[in-house]
Amino acid sequence: MPASCPALADPDRTEWSLCPSTPAAILFTVLFAFTTIVHLVQAVHYKKAYCWVIVGSALAQTITYICRITSIKNPNDLGPYAAWFVIILVAPLFTNAFVYMAMGRMIWNYIPNAMLYRVTAWNFSAYFVIFDIIALLIQVAGASSSGASRHANQQVLNAIHIYMGGVAVQQFFILVFLFYAIKFHRMVLQQIQQGTEGVSGALPLLYAIYAVLLLITIRIVFRLVEYSHGFKSTIPDHEAYQYALDSVPMLLALVVLNFFHPGRIMPGKNSDLPSRQERKVDGICNKVAKINESSTFAA
Repeated sequence: MPASCPALADPDRTEWSLCPSTPAAILFTVLFAFTTIVHLVQAVHYKKAYCWVIVGSALAQTITYICRITSIKNPNDLGPYAAWFVIILVAPLFTNAFVYMAMGRMIWNYIPNAMLYRVTAWNFSAYFVIFDIIALLIQVAGASSSGASRHANQQVLNAIHIYMGGVAVQQFFILVFLFYAIKFHRMVLQQIQQGTEGVSGALPLLYAIYAVLLLITIRIVFRLVEYSHGFKSTIPDHEAYQYALDSVPMLLALVVLNFFHPGRIMPGKNSDLPSRQERKVDGICNKVAKINESSTFAA
């Protein structure tokens, strides 16, 4: 046993199955902390309440690697290991939720009747955030029930299967979301062809959302493959896979949203989704209902 690997010095009292790299964990702690600070500044600067969701996602990723460093230094303490194991599995769901919330505001800002396939902008955000919460609850239930243990037994394997089911649910909702995003994309392009001003600004953010969802999908596929054979897979024994196919994609997703921040592309109070009271006062609900009714008769 290498003397330089305290995590494996007492294999009977640690969950580590490899010699984790402290410098790598420190590097990603710094990188995630940097994007967290940038997202925090952007949330304050653009005064968008929903942007605190992406701040929370970036902060969760930072805490993940702080816990990893702590676990490497204290390999016999299950607490830090369990914390990093659970948080790294569920943190991407908050990035997912932020994308859904941003898309609802894009529908409000760039679609004339604020609807996609008869779903209003405000309901769109609500529905997909609820879907994301469902996936989150399933994944948390699976990850926490496993006890962060890599020692295979039936209870741990059942917990991992629950987690994988939650990941599959997450990916399913992403595919449903893309169905609506493509419709949005086509409607924006149609408006651009008709010479509508101000609509083309939606495209950079839409492309950024596509990129973020691709990065999340890469991470989802990795996690499904990692646990597809329970703990018989050798993937968990090589941390390079985790860094390359989980840490890097999620870091890039956060950085992409730094550069193409919804608050910058959709600034000002008028870009915010109206509250229920505001919709009633402004007659927005009646307007959408009439447009919907007209389209029904036309069909």
